[in-house]
Amino acid sequence: MTRLTFLGTGTSQGIPIIGCQCEVCRSADSRDKRFRASALVEHEGLKILVDAGPDFRSQMLSQGVRHLDAILLTHNHKDHTGGLDDVRSFNYIDRKAVEIYCEERVLRTLRNDYAYAFAEHKYPGAPEWHVQLIDERPFRVDSNSGKGELEWVHDVGYFYRQADGSLKPSDNAIVEAPHDRPNVIPIRGWHDDMPVLGFRFGRIAYITDMSKLPESELSKLEGLEHVTLNTVGYHPHHSHFSLDEALELAGRIGAKHTWLTHLSHAFPQHEKFCADLEKACTERGIKSIVQPAFDGLTITA
Repeated sequence: MTRLTFLGTGTSQGIPIIGCQCEVCRSADSRDKRFRASALVEHEGLKILVDAGPDFRSQMLSQGVRHLDAILLTHNHKDHTGGLDDVRSFNYIDRKAVEIYCEERVLRTLRNDYAYAFAEHKYPGAPEWHVQLIDERPFRVDSNSGKGELEWVHDVGYFYRQADGSLKPSDNAIVEAPHDRPNVIPIRGWHDDMPVLGFRFGRIAYITDMSKLPESELSKLEGLEHVTLNTVGYHPHHSHFSLDEALELAGRIGAKHTWLTHLSHAFPQHEKFCADLEKACTERGIKSIVQPAFDGLTITA
């Protein structure tokens, strides 16, 4: 069984938006309060986080997450990578380097934004990452439980204990993700003119921050129980699906359930939005059950 928990379902500003007094931002319904988009996937015994934005710390605390096997990054925008410094907590608790799976272009941004994490001589306490490069090919995520344990040396940093008892400084390993026995299928899409990835885990697919999904990728989305699609508003948008586009795509994919994420305050409060979507799907003959996701919602397949 695969389980996906929505940790955040809002846009890059989240909801409520700072200073906004609209009805949605002032809503007392907890389902209208949205962290930046992210999801926790439990798949084949693994705990996999998709994106680690600025709300990463709060999301981990709200769900009581104490272990991660991997972090998959859809793209390099700050609302999806801005919390990566906080993986230091997992370095300390798990005694592991955090495995980050991303494309080469995303790695280039991480090197710029988090130069201190890639330095030859790190500042003591800098986050410890291992980067595994991915592309459009299906790849394998492994448990990090069998990998070397980090040992903290006060005021110096992390080391690995060797068989002879000596300590070896941690490295900045960057390797290609394995492609034998794959358990994750990447889905290529476009965020305006930026190539981004969604991911399929068994019968659940998670897609965010797309405005175009090539026809060639639809075959990867056959036979789904759940699919997540992004939409930020009613009107056409240069880098996200409009609601009409998301509904049209939901009909074409044909998953039993479609969950909308990366939602803005342009949409009404949760209960009204649910009713509006039910009516829209009936009028259009869309058989997929389309609903807005909300923070903390868990789906299984």
